[in-house]
Amino acid sequence: MSSVAVALSPLLARRPKTGRALFPRRVWILILGVYAALVILVPALHLVLPSSAALHISDYTVALTGKILCYATVALAMDLVWGYTGILSLGHGLFFALGGYAMGMYLMRAIGTDGAYGDPILPDFMVFLDWKQLPWYWQGSEHFSQQALLVVLAPALLAFVFGWFAFRSRIRGVYFSIITQALTYAFMLLFFRNQTGFGGNNGFTDFKRILGFPLASPRTRVALLVLSATLLLGALVACRALVLGKLGRVLTAIRDAEDRLRFCGYDPVGFKLFVWTLSAALCGVAGALYVPQVGIINPSEMSPANSIEIAIWVAVGGRGTLLGPILGAALVTGAKSFLTVAFPELWLFALGLSFVIVTRWLPRGVLGLFLRARAA
Repeated sequence: MSSVAVALSPLLARRPKTGRALFPRRVWILILGVYAALVILVPALHLVLPSSAALHISDYTVALTGKILCYATVALAMDLVWGYTGILSLGHGLFFALGGYAMGMYLMRAIGTDGAYGDPILPDFMVFLDWKQLPWYWQGSEHFSQQALLVVLAPALLAFVFGWFAFRSRIRGVYFSIITQALTYAFMLLFFRNQTGFGGNNGFTDFKRILGFPLASPRTRVALLVLSATLLLGALVACRALVLGKLGRVLTAIRDAEDRLRFCGYDPVGFKLFVWTLSAALCGVAGALYVPQVGIINPSEMSPANSIEIAIWVAVGGRGTLLGPILGAALVTGAKSFLTVAFPELWLFALGLSFVIVTRWLPRGVLGLFLRARAA
């Protein structure tokens, strides 16, 4: 046992590369300051000031901010598996969409008689397709508590089953990435079918209320924004505690030398399966908050391009840093919102160029520039 401990000690003693350096007191002050601005200042400027005031924050800005916060949570979940464990997933958009669909089912049932066809039970798309009754998997979807549980269980269970077979078969590297991309593509094709019972190409939309509160109300929009910001902060704190603890050291050892870790007596399967499932569940919760804020969920959220974009967020911000992916998601999503309106034909070129630049000249991402400047 002593020889094993000696061989393993350099790996398990190694902190994640960024370690505590990214979280000194002044950084926590900045994080809490941004959180306070999101949960206090933004609601005040949106609800209190009249729309004609110069500092008034519009409905569009509130919705966009909430969407970016949800995306940032997904990027953080992706960094947990890619940046710290070395598992590059190109299918995280699937977990995000599954959480969104679980919440969308509740929102569709909450429409009630306010739908276009006025059916109190069947959603409008089922009435249009001449469905006579709810499918078995829609039973109980009018209960928020059931769907909230499904938001976590659906992506987590799928991730667990998929990861169980993949990790036990020792599939990793580019092969694992390709399989995850194939998985999300298969689910996208499945959800595009009207017979699946999830709205087909159009998905779910035209939501009216959540827990009895109208989604069109400014107060409801602000409440969803506050929940999104709180989710991101809580996820950041939890992920930081995880990667700086003993489990985080094992995850980093898996990333840097999995074969050596296995040779020393550790079974990486359980550790990889845990962090993979946790990441999927976190994506599902982010998707559930995303849907009522944007007002739609459809199979395009499962497209492989969306999952690749998630990886780009992490790479642009700086993988293996926790804060970097959040920054990357905000920068890329903000640029997308601007370019798709001002120069829609240039967006995909800009996205590809950003990934090339980061890969070639910024291996530690945008956050690495700040760290380098501070070190200098």
